[in-house]
Amino acid sequence: MVDKIITLEQKESVRLDPDRLGGLCGQLGDANAVDVLCRTIEELALRLSNCDRFWRQRDWAGLRKCAKSLVAIADQAGMTALARVAGDVVNTVDAGDAVATGATLSRLIRVGERSLTAVWDQQDLSV
Repeated sequence: MVDKIITLEQKESVRLDPDRLGGLCGQLGDANAVDVLCRTIEELALRLSNCDRFWRQRDWAGLRKCAKSLVAIADQAGMTALARVAGDVVNTVDAGDAVATGATLSRLIRVGERSLTAVWDQQDLSV
């Protein structure tokens, strides 16, 4: 009989590059930066969903391509943790390790959700 059950909480820290986000405002102006940021958030959310779908379909090429595109988009938006974990997914797909890919993809989705929320909720942006 099990006396104690331990539940593990998986909390992921996210890292946003405020200089990169602030740079968008400087380059595009406040109104255009908000528009770009909103479209970026939507695109990242769509691609995270697509990565999950590719995983479920065992479409390794699609998953790799989608995760690779997440690296570039997240990097441009200053979401350094998201870009790094998306790169880890690409590496596990390249290694042909389905178990590691599944684990890393789960982490990508957690980091992605938190990153998107962090950007959306950030009140310090001058946008």
